[in-house]
Amino acid sequence: MSAFRAALRISRRDAARAKGRSALIMVMIGLPVLLITGLLTLSQTTKLSARDELPSLLGPVADAAVYAHLRRTLVTQDPAGRYGDQQQTGARPPGWTTAEITALTGGRLLPFHQYTTGARLPGGFGRVELLEIDLRDPLGSGLRPLVRGRHPATPQEIAVTPALLDAGVTVGGTLQVARSGEPKRVVGVVEHPNRPGISEVVALYDSVRPPDGTWRGPGWLADTPAPVTWEEVKRLNRAGVRVASRAVVESPRADAFDAAPICPDQRLWLAIAVLLVVTQTVLLAGPAFAVGLRRRARELATVAAQGGSPRHLRTIVLADGLLLGGAAALIGAGLGAGTGLAVVSVVARQLDWTSGSSDIPWWQVLGVAALGLVSALVAAVAPAVGAARQSPAQVLAGRAAKARERAGVPVLGLVLVLLGVALMFTVASRDDLGVVASATVTLFGLIALTPWLVGRTGRLAARLPLPARLSIRDGARHRGRTASAVAAVMAATMGAVTVGIAYNSAYVERREQFRLTAPEGTLIVHGENVDDHGWSEVRAAMRARLPAATFVPALAAVDDQGRELAISVRSPADATSPTSYGSPLDFPITGDARLLALLQGRRDPSAEAALAAGRAVVFDSRLISDGAIDVGVVGGEDADEVRIRVPAVPAEGAQAGQGGAVIPASALKQAGFETVERRLYATLLRPVPDRLGPELQELTIGAYVVVVEDGSDEEYALMLGALLAAAVILVLGGTFAATGLAAADMRRDLDTLSAVGGRPLTRRLVVAAQAGYIAGLGAVTGLVAGLVTATAVTRGMRMVRGSGDLALPWPFLAALVLGLPLLAALIAGAFTRTRPAPARRVA
Repeated sequence: MSAFRAALRISRRDAARAKGRSALIMVMIGLPVLLITGLLTLSQTTKLSARDELPSLLGPVADAAVYAHLRRTLVTQDPAGRYGDQQQTGARPPGWTTAEITALTGGRLLPFHQYTTGARLPGGFGRVELLEIDLRDPLGSGLRPLVRGRHPATPQEIAVTPALLDAGVTVGGTLQVARSGEPKRVVGVVEHPNRPGISEVVALYDSVRPPDGTWRGPGWLADTPAPVTWEEVKRLNRAGVRVASRAVVESPRADAFDAAPICPDQRLWLAIAVLLVVTQTVLLAGPAFAVGLRRRARELATVAAQGGSPRHLRTIVLADGLLLGGAAALIGAGLGAGTGLAVVSVVARQLDWTSGSSDIPWWQVLGVAALGLVSALVAAVAPAVGAARQSPAQVLAGRAAKARERAGVPVLGLVLVLLGVALMFTVASRDDLGVVASATVTLFGLIALTPWLVGRTGRLAARLPLPARLSIRDGARHRGRTASAVAAVMAATMGAVTVGIAYNSAYVERREQFRLTAPEGTLIVHGENVDDHGWSEVRAAMRARLPAATFVPALAAVDDQGRELAISVRSPADATSPTSYGSPLDFPITGDARLLALLQGRRDPSAEAALAAGRAVVFDSRLISDGAIDVGVVGGEDADEVRIRVPAVPAEGAQAGQGGAVIPASALKQAGFETVERRLYATLLRPVPDRLGPELQELTIGAYVVVVEDGSDEEYALMLGALLAAAVILVLGGTFAATGLAAADMRRDLDTLSAVGGRPLTRRLVVAAQAGYIAGLGAVTGLVAGLVTATAVTRGMRMVRGSGDLALPWPFLAALVLGLPLLAALIAGAFTRTRPAPARRVA
């Protein structure tokens, strides 16, 4: 039997005996593999190629789908026919007819419409996708596979997707599609091939009357005498239509439609990500392998005493990495791929995700599994070297080996730290990726310095209480297993601190620039393109449903046909630009003193006087230039913008961070625009009922309700919470692995402590102090490194954008640097075994 096969058998038997330790190592190696393969499978299954989309666009029979555009000018489209651009100039010609498209393509056509409309669902009026086509036609068969019932056969019949069944629609019942449409009987259930969660209605062509103003450009499925080549597609583009051709999409070149070239920056990002994943896995799994080495010391010493060479001992420990790492990588890859597919099958219907056939990126999955195996082997290298260097006589005699002390500071680590910091601040103003690469260099330098830092902390323990003194000195004596865990904690803390500070700085900057349109909690009822009768119904409905609210009307500018015009305030910086539009938060409001009092939260006589005199009242003084604001008014897609210069005065809103402006109606009338009431404002005293929005939609499609809220705080808390959760997993994982090793190494010392009268509490405190020491040292080192990296990142933001001051999230940093070590110490102390098990020492 070869030495390698013997080593594998020894490793397999040891793994079976020490199930807990083996499971710990496999989890630390397999968990990253599981997460990455799961995300890769999820992304691959939900990312549809042009070929994957063919069943939902053409079905199994049609050769092409032809889409009409607004005009008959040249269409510039992508090869797959997903989108097309066209010059929107000149008068709009009549729409395409089926006869004209037949003359262009020379084949048989099946017309269809596809657009978004409303439907009166059991829970209220909601939005649905509508496909008008005859699925009984052989050309449309398979476009929406039939799940239950039958296809619509008359204009009074429809079919629905399963998502609408979940919303309360029943087969055999009726559903009103579009506000002016008649209820139609549901005769079947169909399924979208790529969107299992879509709310879609299928009806016969031209059987639903859409709301006025709805664009529903016609399309045609075409059965052509010959395949539609790319040259034929270009010919049809010149005529003014867009084409999705089966022959083009299924051609050998089709894969290039969806493949994006990998740029050098992406390659560097990938290299850095792989390097960091391997490093973090090695730092976490390394202590776990070291735990096994400590527990197997006598076994390995026996092998050496019976003639085993240092190479044999290294092979046995490396076989542990190969066996456990390989098993963990394979199990993690399999579970990750299965988890990704399971998530798609469950979530795609609930969240309306795109989803194709089960697609596992095998080469990427195998690459991640190989990465996990390499990480396991690298993690086992240091314990393997230690096993080869141990003295069999010392181990068999029960005497611990002395750590090899190396004088001086690790020069390589110090050089890498200085080089990384220098590069970080040199490239910060030019490239964020350069900052990340430089931070990676700094991280490796700190990892090299960690054993030296651990050794120096032992000198600081002289005046500490007994538990802390024992723990720190033991960690300093066994720097190999302590430094690995400290480095893992440091790397996790450094990343969390860097991202947390950079995100907080960007958040603070965004908060300073962010302006609310009204005080938080303000209810706004908006009527878009609603006539006077419809608006009176909306106003009456709101007062009936919220009788305790005091509604203040606001006005909207309309053209001579009664269509609402878009109004925005330009900042002085872009007031001279003919193409720049103000932020949606700079949209002004037209109203009187009542509206002004609601937006200010009080009566302001000076502001009311200015408004009555025809001046705008502006809550963001940055919008005022030379005592006036620039207002842009624009109508439809083809209309030119009209600029208005309105005198303005600054004022304070009801709360900090409130922007916008109140414009008098006289300023718009002087510019030639009419105003009508189309807004209602009210200060909420209690939450708005959930059914209020759907009920307004039932009255008129253009009415909707908005409650002014600042959701950025929730996003901010979610982001920092996710960072903290990730740090907790990594910090506690590395800490507990090293603490378990320390407890195994200190078992005899702790038993001796108990034998001379030490209380069980002292034993707990020693282990808790060990965990707190590892997590605390790593957290403090990571904090310093993270502060440096975050400073470089925010410095780059300031140079590029002229803003980006450093803003520290103190609660987050305190939880990370103080809370996590304390949590690690409490958990380690709580689960420590206090019963001593003295062992007889061998002379």
